[in-house]
Amino acid sequence: MPPTEFVPRTSRWRLRPAERRTLLLFGDVIAVLMAWLTAVYFWWAGGQWVLALPSRAYIAELPLWFHLLPVVWLLLLVELYTPKKASRWGETVRGVVMAAAVGLILYLVLYFTAPPRSLPRKGVAVFFIAASGYTLLWRYVYIHVFTAPRFMRRVLVVGAGKAGKAILQAIHGLWPPPFYVVGLIDDDEKKWHNVLEGETVLGGSGQLLEIVQREAVSDIIVAISGEMNGRMFQALLDAQEQGVEIATMAAVYEELLERVPIHHLDADWLIHSFVDAARVSTFYRIGKRALDIFGGLLGVLILLLMLPLVGLVILIESGFPVFFRQTRSGRGGQPFTMLKFRTMRPAPPEEEQGKWADDDAHRITMLGSFLRKTHLDEFPQFVNVLRGDMSLVGPRPEQPALIADLEKRIPFYRARLLVKPGVTGWAQVNYGYVASVRDTEIKLEYDLYYIKHRNLLFDFVIILRTLGTVLGGRGR
Repeated sequence: MPPTEFVPRTSRWRLRPAERRTLLLFGDVIAVLMAWLTAVYFWWAGGQWVLALPSRAYIAELPLWFHLLPVVWLLLLVELYTPKKASRWGETVRGVVMAAAVGLILYLVLYFTAPPRSLPRKGVAVFFIAASGYTLLWRYVYIHVFTAPRFMRRVLVVGAGKAGKAILQAIHGLWPPPFYVVGLIDDDEKKWHNVLEGETVLGGSGQLLEIVQREAVSDIIVAISGEMNGRMFQALLDAQEQGVEIATMAAVYEELLERVPIHHLDADWLIHSFVDAARVSTFYRIGKRALDIFGGLLGVLILLLMLPLVGLVILIESGFPVFFRQTRSGRGGQPFTMLKFRTMRPAPPEEEQGKWADDDAHRITMLGSFLRKTHLDEFPQFVNVLRGDMSLVGPRPEQPALIADLEKRIPFYRARLLVKPGVTGWAQVNYGYVASVRDTEIKLEYDLYYIKHRNLLFDFVIILRTLGTVLGGRGR
């Protein structure tokens, strides 16, 4: 278990979470460029130690695909930019090794299918070895230096209620923590000197400026769900004039967890932050549909290749039907028939409706377990993508009966129907499958975050992370 108490030393260079991610990417770019230069040198020198560097003319004559290797490497590292994995050495080592393995496997496939002697071996091997080494060296420095307490921003939380508790749980749930919390303030004097999630309520708005000066506060997180009184509002303005940065609990929660705090939002946030941000351009709609068509065609092609073998095994193991069909809700709640490879033994249709994913786990076949683990059971959904019922990326398509029940129990649940459901999605790559209302709430927070921030680059990142999940065999 990580230590829960430490005294940070101060530093003028205090990094925000977003700035840490930018620094992390910058370091990875430098590391992969060094790996590329190392590979060019060994390719040019033929494995010999030469006290010289290859000429610009030699580098210019290298094939285009070799110049793209740094981009490929950064794409393979996409899983390592999540806050939790980026700060953990064990996760980092596993991710880098997986990236190198996948890169080498893809290259070997090309090497053995290309004409003889048309592709080099040493240059590519040196690149992936060097990229792994330089990346691990940089990530070690990042984890042990730039996540140290001296680089943390010192935060004061305003509000010792449910919202304050939720943001403290989010901060303390990450290790290393993204901030050093100096404490809380609240104008309810009954809460003064109480401890909330390990942090002390230091006073009220009257003591805010004093606390800011004494504790060298750099940021204030406003976690007040109801109306703010005039004294607190004026104190926050005074602190802002002194250079303290003010942020809302919802904004910080999103930045840290890449989720939306559904239990701590009001109607104004829904209108001004969610609905306005959820509008997308015509360019995005056209680009997303083009991506869906391209991905759908590729997925259907793979489906046709695997169908004879997978279909035969399903028939031998559990008989007809090969495909599982079920009514799901699409955009705006419009029903459609979703297709999947059948992974369970057949049951009466009335027993298939309104159940959680794990309710009938005892009915999963041996082949079905493998198909789920590798996500191969999802490939028939590419037919739904081509039809326009689904998209490559979006919230998971859900049963109408479950939606009708969950929208009564979970705030903003129906908002996930603003977009088409997807074969994969932000919630799927971050949280997987659910078996309870609480799990569904967390997945909804990811879904709403995706709807609010969606764009083609975000979709592409989700697709890459999905490939990493599939190749890593991390299915349900």
